[in-house]
Amino acid sequence: MAAVRTSSEITFNRVAIVAVLLVTIIFLAPIYWIASTAFKPRNLATTIPPTVVFQPEISPFVKLFTKRSQLRSPPSPEEYAAAPWWERVVFDGGEKIVRDGKGQVQWSGYPSRFLNSLIIAITSTVLAVGMGTFTAYGFSRFKVKGEADLLFFILSTRMLPPVVVAIPMFLMYRAVGLNDTHIGLIILYTAFNLSFSVWLMKGFMDEIPKEYEEAALVDGYTRMEAFFKIVLPEAATGIAATAVFCFITAWNEYAFALIMTNRRAQTAPPFIPSQVGSGLPDWTVIAAGTFLFLLPVAIFTFLLRNHLLRGMSFGAIRK
Repeated sequence: MAAVRTSSEITFNRVAIVAVLLVTIIFLAPIYWIASTAFKPRNLATTIPPTVVFQPEISPFVKLFTKRSQLRSPPSPEEYAAAPWWERVVFDGGEKIVRDGKGQVQWSGYPSRFLNSLIIAITSTVLAVGMGTFTAYGFSRFKVKGEADLLFFILSTRMLPPVVVAIPMFLMYRAVGLNDTHIGLIILYTAFNLSFSVWLMKGFMDEIPKEYEEAALVDGYTRMEAFFKIVLPEAATGIAATAVFCFITAWNEYAFALIMTNRRAQTAPPFIPSQVGSGLPDWTVIAAGTFLFLLPVAIFTFLLRNHLLRGMSFGAIRK
């Protein structure tokens, strides 16, 4: 017979539900604000009180991907009618799209910065997780002299905030020619995420019974074959969880990207706030860039969401 819940238990459950809803609203409010501003007309972006109900527009995204200048005079009816629809929405805002001498549209720097973020974040994540997995396997399966000291040394690389070491790293990178290069940021993000990857993956490796490998070795597998065919599939959950956290760190990193890059390898985080400028900022364009920047990491995290709870719960080294 099921136990009857007391009134205090019912009250506690209701309070817990209300608390969860409040926390959810608090965390989702900034995301909603960014998403709604990205589709607002420019004149509604900074209204007081804020405009909640409005007709969505895509003009902020058109402006985000193109270079524009102020209209000195309204376009003629013929010019307006001949323009494509995406250029007419810019005309409606009192601006025009900049074209070169051949009439080609001049694109903004956002697409290249977004592509830089993808290349650097994905490559550094693959390298950090790959090297972290091999290193964690070595610490978990073999007796390493000074293991505790080595693990602490690896962890110590995360003890200083990035902004503290950014200036020395900038001077070293400039001396060796790695400043404003993709490979420079990839090396930096890989080294920065490697300690986290090693510690988290060691927790997963310790959970995989050694008997699986011993049985494979008895059957004639080499140590490397046993690792790839036995250990790696068992550690897939840990690898996925580690990849999520490493990707988020590399994707959102700001200090190194701001100081170490200028144009060629600049990522989206330092580029988006640079669009504020000294005049009247177009917050809808900035919100559109931020909204698009949130999508890849949100999609990646959503696809691997089932592995995150296990990664947080079991990704620790037990003594």
